[in-house]
Amino acid sequence: MGFGAVPHDSAVYCLEQVRRYDRERYLCAVTAPEPARGRLLALYAFNLEVSKVRETVSEALLGQIRLQWWREALAEFARGSVRAHPIAQALDEALRESPVRPALFERLLTAREFDLDDAPPPTLAVLENYASDTSAALQQAALDILGVADDAADRAAVAIGTAWALIGLLRAVPFHARQRRLYLPADLLEKEAVSPDALFEGRPGPGLKAVVQAVDARAGEHLAAARALRREVPKAALPALLPAVFADIHRRRLAAVDYDPFAPALQQPIPFDALRLAIAAWRGRY
Repeated sequence: MGFGAVPHDSAVYCLEQVRRYDRERYLCAVTAPEPARGRLLALYAFNLEVSKVRETVSEALLGQIRLQWWREALAEFARGSVRAHPIAQALDEALRESPVRPALFERLLTAREFDLDDAPPPTLAVLENYASDTSAALQQAALDILGVADDAADRAAVAIGTAWALIGLLRAVPFHARQRRLYLPADLLEKEAVSPDALFEGRPGPGLKAVVQAVDARAGEHLAAARALRREVPKAALPALLPAVFADIHRRRLAAVDYDPFAPALQQPIPFDALRLAIAAWRGRY
């Protein structure tokens, strides 16, 4: 499968991809000490690549092929073979220095198969499982990159990653609606009489607020669970847990627009985002 020419410096390629398309994780990654910083950026670039598979293929089968390509590429690392792809090259180098539990990659890739089906998750619990298998698995992998093997940190990473994904999916409702895709729980939509077709057209009706509030509240519970572990978590884990800082900001912004994911204000950049994160990192707080 062709991916174009390989840039001379795969590490720079990963940095540019994450800085451009996943700014908040980029800012979290740069709080890590070198050389872990570059390894985190390789991991996050890999996540970007597989998360956008649905947007880059015309049919589900092609998406399955693309995800299988990455499964095979990861398996080949153990045999000393690296494919001619900048992210694969950077990730191989990162994993040779900081191994990641293979099961985390498999969870993430398997969960991304859900993206190829346009049916919404049937329940909030199913949505949470998807959030855990994608974003939480990624934050656990980040702990491995940082060399942190700690149960409390691992549990905090699961909680924060799950919350981060739930909030991100709420923020992405307009983007997914334009593609006639839906990640809000089907049972909640039915309960609140929210028509998917009306939502796709940007006129979901008043019931959407209750659906968004339910998902947001669950994200808040996950964040609270992560912070209950704060005194047990080693300081070295902080760069993998800092997305919680941005999660709080996005929750406050969502509340300020009365839980309307279509509100234009939600798409505006966070003022002084780098400074806010730097302060949190300096304080050692997530």
